[in-house]
Amino acid sequence: MAALTLDHVTKRFGAVTAVNDLSFTVPQGQVFGFLGGNGAGKTTSLRMVLDIIRPTEGSIEVLGRRPGRENSADLGFLPEERGLYRNMKAIDTIVYFGRLKGMSAADARREGMILLERFGLADFARTTLDKLSKGMAQKVQLATAVVNQPRLLILDEPFSGLDPVNQALLEDEIRRAAENGATVIFSTHVMQHAERLCDRLLLLAKGRKAFEGSQDEARAQLPTRLTLIACETPASLPGVVEVHELGPAGAGWTRYDVRLDPGGDPGDLLEAATQRSFALRGFERHRPSLHDVFIHIVGAAEVKP
Repeated sequence: MAALTLDHVTKRFGAVTAVNDLSFTVPQGQVFGFLGGNGAGKTTSLRMVLDIIRPTEGSIEVLGRRPGRENSADLGFLPEERGLYRNMKAIDTIVYFGRLKGMSAADARREGMILLERFGLADFARTTLDKLSKGMAQKVQLATAVVNQPRLLILDEPFSGLDPVNQALLEDEIRRAAENGATVIFSTHVMQHAERLCDRLLLLAKGRKAFEGSQDEARAQLPTRLTLIACETPASLPGVVEVHELGPAGAGWTRYDVRLDPGGDPGDLLEAATQRSFALRGFERHRPSLHDVFIHIVGAAEVKP
């Protein structure tokens, strides 16, 4: 059973189509990155999964069921727009959300105190939220999302507004949840977090799916880039589609920026160079970052009519 399935989902707000014929599946136990720029449709999609809004067309399954309140015990959600009851104490806030998810008050309090201890907030358990710093309050909100040890944890732009220390804490919590068997879906437009965490990812552009797959599959969409140091231009070697001369690299040698076909195998080029006695003094492959992939795939999708 998949943790989440969207099947040809569309959401319109009047004349505006926020999500356009979106289909994807998230297997259980994965960390799934839901990536796109501002206005790509990420938050709208996640709100449909949570049954906050309903799709105009298409169907959604969450843990084998339709979206609805009956899923609440198995779900955790951290919204992009943070907001808690400022006059409530930290532990009481966590207990309140635990109770909403079907936990007993005792279980929610016990788990809440464990979380506050882990987040360095045990001494502030009985402090009202309006007395906490923004970073502390964000940790409390994270605790409300994971207090029930959800099977499906959904985080909408969770790193927004966090300092580097709290970003690292959140990454640790995502890994912890996944190691304990949860499926984690998080939206972001900051590729470094996705690069460190995701098993698979989906790229959204203008409400449409631009790519779905593993990070390696995403990187294979870009031309392979090499830096070669050679005596002559490598333009004739197999798979080479573009060559830029970067400058001299010693007597008789020149440094070249070389691009291969998408998915091109540098090993084939190296083998051909050996067979042809093509002199090489340097050979370096450049691994595309997820940021490069995002710009390449999403940028191309967003300029299409």
